[in-house]
Amino acid sequence: MLRHHCPEDTRHERNDLVDNNMLDSMLLIFVACAVLASLALFCRQPLIVVYIVVGCVLGPHGLQWVTDHQALSDLGHIGIIFLLFIVGLDLPPQKIKNVLRQSIVTVVASTAIFFVVGAGIGILFGFTALEAAITGIAVVFSSTIVGIKLLPNTVLHHRHIGEIVIGLLLLQDLLAVFALLYMKGLEGSFTWHSWLIASVGLPGLVAVAYFGAKYLFWPLLRRFDVFTEFTFLLFLGWCMGVAWIAHLLGMPVEVGAFLAGVVLANSQAAQGIAQTLEPLRDFFLVLFFFYVGASVDPRLLWELIWQVLVLGAVFVVLKPIVFRYLIGWQGESSETSWEIGSRLGQCSEFSLLVLYLATMQMSESSMLIVLGATVITILTSSYVVVFKYKNPIAISDRLRVD
Repeated sequence: MLRHHCPEDTRHERNDLVDNNMLDSMLLIFVACAVLASLALFCRQPLIVVYIVVGCVLGPHGLQWVTDHQALSDLGHIGIIFLLFIVGLDLPPQKIKNVLRQSIVTVVASTAIFFVVGAGIGILFGFTALEAAITGIAVVFSSTIVGIKLLPNTVLHHRHIGEIVIGLLLLQDLLAVFALLYMKGLEGSFTWHSWLIASVGLPGLVAVAYFGAKYLFWPLLRRFDVFTEFTFLLFLGWCMGVAWIAHLLGMPVEVGAFLAGVVLANSQAAQGIAQTLEPLRDFFLVLFFFYVGASVDPRLLWELIWQVLVLGAVFVVLKPIVFRYLIGWQGESSETSWEIGSRLGQCSEFSLLVLYLATMQMSESSMLIVLGATVITILTSSYVVVFKYKNPIAISDRLRVD
């Protein structure tokens, strides 16, 4: 006798299928990353490379064993939120003020140079004027994830080099806000009302974070700080809550997460919770780098390989040089300037978001050229830093500093 399927049955079966697919994906990702990470350490290779390669092999353009691309993107984005929250916990407002004052000239000048070069290369490749402009925007920024992930937490965050790197990345993140507004305007989803909300969004977000911490967060923490589980949840909810408010105000959630950390900086509880959140952050960052690799279509990439290599090589070489001389011009030593330039010598994960918003304005080939070049710069820059400068994932005991 055949069983009658009601709509509820169908819906439950579909949900079970989605859950099982996601579970299978997570199992495959972390087993594959663990196995290849072990091999990579024997071969003295950086682990970031492993995550990207696994994404490329297992993703929708490879073996197609993991196909829920959007879910992985969302999960990976949580890692970015935690990363910037932890960074904010290490940076009190006074330190940020000093760092930003030193960095503004470098960021403005480098942004202009990278945009012109990126757009110019796009035109040489035969891109339309709009595609070239979007390419220029996509290559301007350095990777917040790679830059901060490869900074030793206990050393460089509290040294001059770490302060400059973080200051430059923070200013770039603020510029990214305006770039996002421009991209949303291109897709027709941003009205004058949206621009008005965004123009007051940052001051409003700062006010929410400051007064929320003063009159809500700290009173709750002082009253219930004996409950360790509650303390953890309070910090977690605070980070996500301010990030969500930033989204409502038309700001990137990363800006909200960073401000959520800044207003809590320099407290003993904040330093302890930052260490507790680091394993959780790393869990989601593995998914983010997997997502980066899964975004690459190797077959189409091979057809466009020379354009990808040219664009990637130009910025792998150009970014460290530009940062070295701009920072050196402001009085830093040659050694310091080169290290900072090398740590910022890649394109950003922000390029992925730019390309996502520009789906209707760019051809598939032009999008893949920018995406492939971004991955190349991230890989190359990671190799340079891991093998030359102090970082938490160095193969050499001499360079490995947590």
